[in-house]
Amino acid sequence: MYEQIINIDRMEQAVSLFGSFDENVRMIENEYNVEIINRGGVIKVTGEDVDVVKASKALQGLIMLINKGEQLTEQNVRYCISLVNEGNDDKLPSIASDCICITTSGKPVKPKTLGQKKYVEMINKNTIVFGVGPAGTGKTYLAVAMAVKAFRAKEINRIILTRPAVEAGEKLGFLPGDLQQKVDPYLRPLYDALFDMLGADSFQKYHEKGSIEVAPLAYMRGRTLDDSFIILDEAQNTTPEQMKMFLTRLGFNSKIVVTGDVTQIDLPDGKKSGLKEAVKILKGIEDIETVRFSEKDVVRHRLVQDIIKAYEKGEKKQ
Repeated sequence: MYEQIINIDRMEQAVSLFGSFDENVRMIENEYNVEIINRGGVIKVTGEDVDVVKASKALQGLIMLINKGEQLTEQNVRYCISLVNEGNDDKLPSIASDCICITTSGKPVKPKTLGQKKYVEMINKNTIVFGVGPAGTGKTYLAVAMAVKAFRAKEINRIILTRPAVEAGEKLGFLPGDLQQKVDPYLRPLYDALFDMLGADSFQKYHEKGSIEVAPLAYMRGRTLDDSFIILDEAQNTTPEQMKMFLTRLGFNSKIVVTGDVTQIDLPDGKKSGLKEAVKILKGIEDIETVRFSEKDVVRHRLVQDIIKAYEKGEKKQ
């Protein structure tokens, strides 16, 4: 048996590290088959030597996050473990990121994975960014947070959120209400993100003034969008023609973020995805960047990662 000791400076560190019912440390114990004991600010890790070294690296990474003001959750503990397992524990300090903005409930919005951090950095540096990856990776939510941050800093005058209504043909005709009411269900995830960042009252005020616009993609045709932060969500369901139309709306002092998951294309058979084509065609153009997310960037329930992995395996077998 091998033993390694980690010293804790303050009691609060130990409380945060272990969690309410030692759940954080239990995850590490189960992952590496080690025993972790805290005695008066000294943590002992016991087990096979390779496992103890990995467990100790994970613990030290979590302590570093605590020292940087991060609150430990199941998600960032699991992410810390995955970085150690990949031999990327030197990247652990990068997880602790600056806050983008604060939600109305007082929760800080910040990148939680290396993929998310790169995404935020690319949005800061480039005029057009494509965020491509599976559900739950924060593509849309972080883009909305960046838009709200730019809006509050008066870097732009308008936030425009749009997404294609895939069934915007005959099927919408059977729904009650005017066109806006018919397409609102497609735009609901965008409304939810804005409500979270701004609150319903502020959103309504800005919406009425025209400072924030949430509209189906068809509404973008024929416009030039200056001084705006424009987000196209669910872009895998655009046609190449729609994507070209959208990207050429770009005006002066504007940013465009395009998000989508190429594994969830709902277009009719035979139709190409505008997102897939745009990523290929625009590769290598200065000021346009693509960020690809993987299941490791999923910040929803642990099972979402497992579901994505299982589907990927199934598709490879087929």
